[in-house]
Amino acid sequence: MAETREKAILTCALTGVLTDPSQYPVPVTPAQMAAEARDAFNAGASIMHVHLRQQGPGKGHLPSWEPEVAAQIVDAIRAACPGVIINLTTGVIGMDISGPAACLRRVRPEIAACNAGTLNYLKIREDGRWAWPPMVFDNPVEKVKAFLDVMAETGTLPEFECFDVGIARSVAMFRKAGMTRHIDYNFVMGVASGMPVDGDLLQLLLRWIEPGAPWQTTLIGRAEIWPVHQRTAESGGMLRTGLEDTFYLPDGSRAPGNGALIEALAACAHIAGREVASPAEARVALGLAPA
Repeated sequence: MAETREKAILTCALTGVLTDPSQYPVPVTPAQMAAEARDAFNAGASIMHVHLRQQGPGKGHLPSWEPEVAAQIVDAIRAACPGVIINLTTGVIGMDISGPAACLRRVRPEIAACNAGTLNYLKIREDGRWAWPPMVFDNPVEKVKAFLDVMAETGTLPEFECFDVGIARSVAMFRKAGMTRHIDYNFVMGVASGMPVDGDLLQLLLRWIEPGAPWQTTLIGRAEIWPVHQRTAESGGMLRTGLEDTFYLPDGSRAPGNGALIEALAACAHIAGREVASPAEARVALGLAPA
């Protein structure tokens, strides 16, 4: 167990919730998602973080919570990437979680995102205009518990998405309150109104997490993310990138796809003296059943 935990587990965030496929080269259809996943898998990714999009013409920029769309996409990824670990998104505004819950029940992913606290989700332009109308990404405790209850039902491990320091500190309280037995931190850095992409902040965060718990960073941005990916690799964390998080390689060039981003992430692990875990090794390290 200890030996495999030392290896770097790589996650690919294949597409996102905000990126428009008419403007950016993000995958939408099951075939596109499977092809991008295969490239990332070949480059070393053991886990695929999956967002679902509507499949109708001109609808690919909109999220979908249709269980059959989830099944088609996840089945295509699993067929293209034998043994891959699926990490399903669950993020919704408001207390109605019926859509994500139906998708969790349909595909029974090994891991799912569990947004661990509420955030004012903001971005402002240089001229003072909001990039989008200010919104509250609401994740009160009763909503977190509702998601955790569904994940317990489906045998899905929660990955706690932490957008700020207080949110990260709340995760241990969820376990103490009996809401979950599993803790897995994902430090989301780069949302303009959340934690910045900062290696020094990362080192401080590691002082406030449960000892021995798995953790990773999701780094949103351009050139500034890659030194912090390196810090993550050197500090023993799991590593994540993909077209959801960035379009840029370490040299500043545009990434042609997810495979190139995962290749750059694997290079961070190798520079830190860590091998990249295979899907089977990642399953052992995370306590998941064999494929």
